[in-house]
Amino acid sequence: MSGHSKWANIKHKKSKADALRGKITTKISREITIAVRMGGADPTGNMKLKLALSKAKANNIPKDNIQRAIQKGAGALEGQSFEEITYEGYGPAGVAMMVSCLTDNRNRTAADVRHVFSKHGGNLGASGCVSYMFKQKGIFAVSAETGVSEDDLMMIALDAGAEDIKSSEDGFEIITDPAAYDDVEKALADNNIEVAMSEITMVPDTMAELSGEDAEKVQKMLDALDDCDDVQDVYTNADLPEDDEE
Repeated sequence: MSGHSKWANIKHKKSKADALRGKITTKISREITIAVRMGGADPTGNMKLKLALSKAKANNIPKDNIQRAIQKGAGALEGQSFEEITYEGYGPAGVAMMVSCLTDNRNRTAADVRHVFSKHGGNLGASGCVSYMFKQKGIFAVSAETGVSEDDLMMIALDAGAEDIKSSEDGFEIITDPAAYDDVEKALADNNIEVAMSEITMVPDTMAELSGEDAEKVQKMLDALDDCDDVQDVYTNADLPEDDEE
């Protein structure tokens, strides 16, 4: 139940520069809009919307932006047709990568993603070549500064349906099946336990620890993928040093 927490490496985070340019808000708002259009405005029973709202919360997207995105989706977005595409492949040092996209032009998106893989020493693969290495999980990060004990947190989280709890010097990581995400979130809130980060994401079964030049190459590739307008998320099993993530 303990060990070094990897949650910071589970999903590559958008850079501060992107946040200042509003890129995160734009991408997540579009994802919310499409999710509402495809499955309705009620996140109950609409996992795509639940995922998008979870990301919006994790990235501190203003409520007004979220509401506008929901209303836009409910308006059916006349004339726009987006589709979800996930590309899979390998980056530098053989790390696994899954690139989730929302696009209205499949050819453009494929060319953009293929260019990034080629330029940065990666290789696109067939569907399923790396996805088997990942599982969808809910993640909650609780800082050690909250003062909650591991025993108390374990009891609260596991009783609510969490699968596992990992501890580190920084705090705790709660892992749950997506179906139990809402119950765990409510249990933490009911017990006044502040959550530093929470999301539903793709978690690799094993991590590939990188350092030096390999870590730098992977980081540059991740940044390049984030710069693609159609790319919504990049998942990797690369365990990058903190200095490289900064």
